[in-house]
Amino acid sequence: MPHLLDLTVMLVAYLLTMGALASGLRTLRDDPGGRPRSGGRRAGWPGLVRQVLVTAAGGYVLLLLVVAGYYVGVARHDGDFLLSAVTGAASLVGVALPPLLAVSAALTRTRTRTRGR
Repeated sequence: MPHLLDLTVMLVAYLLTMGALASGLRTLRDDPGGRPRSGGRRAGWPGLVRQVLVTAAGGYVLLLLVVAGYYVGVARHDGDFLLSAVTGAASLVGVALPPLLAVSAALTRTRTRTRGR
């Protein structure tokens, strides 16, 4: 029975995440012209760096919530693993942040050149 509970929790979390992503994509698609709203505009490199850092921080917090929720709520582990979860997730963000910034910069540069023609 615990395996069924584990699968159910993971399936629900997956469906909620996919639903949130689909909702965001639908909102972007329904926007006339497909342009970002006035509050979503970036101003050069500082705006790009700020957006990437906010995305990484939000992902870090979400990852910690999922890990803590699963291990404490479902697997019934004590809280001793939380320090490992915090440092492990921070290491993951540290490894993933430079490529995320590089790809975001490359895409922004490509879009800017394409619009300029």
